[in-house]
Amino acid sequence: MAGDKRKQSLGPYDSTHERILETAVGLFSTKGFLGASTREIAHEAGVAEVTLFRHFSSKEALLEEILSRFSVLPALKAYIPKALELPYEEALASLADHLLDTLTQIKDWVRIMQSEVQRSPEKLLMIYHTFIDELFEAYASFFRELQQRGALGEFDPEYAARAFHGIVFCFFSLEEVLHRKHYKSTDRGEAIHQFMKIFTFGTIKQPAESV
Repeated sequence: MAGDKRKQSLGPYDSTHERILETAVGLFSTKGFLGASTREIAHEAGVAEVTLFRHFSSKEALLEEILSRFSVLPALKAYIPKALELPYEEALASLADHLLDTLTQIKDWVRIMQSEVQRSPEKLLMIYHTFIDELFEAYASFFRELQQRGALGEFDPEYAARAFHGIVFCFFSLEEVLHRKHYKSTDRGEAIHQFMKIFTFGTIKQPAESV
């Protein structure tokens, strides 16, 4: 269940701390940061509001921890060395599949990030952009390593990272956040295969042209 996956992501905090975080994620994703009050969060979590403030100094601090802890980065960084040992197109498809699984598990976090970051305090924007920079660098390290091995052509690895992430995230956003899958069914495996085939053609090292 989604709640079980969320709990696994929260880490070694006591049950009250985790329960407040889980409740806040659900309410922020459905009502927005401004729409969900600390009183409502505390009530839904089954604690007094004063207890919530013992764990989090403010609602902003609660959102900051959510944004910091629900991250795809640790799993992605751990997976890249495995992907480097696969054939290139298969590695891309595997990375895309891995990212889609992770994003689907943290859909609530993504909704909060998308809806709140632009109107949140400066500190939250810094958390967001630090996360994006680290995410792009993780992908870029994958492309950079393959370039050093002579498997890929000449291009900027960071722009390749942005393009790859853009393809995968756009598919996730359409299917899972905007619920296109309920309007028109798309075979996820075939979609990933086609997207990565196109991406491979644009990045793989081409044979030298004969003069």
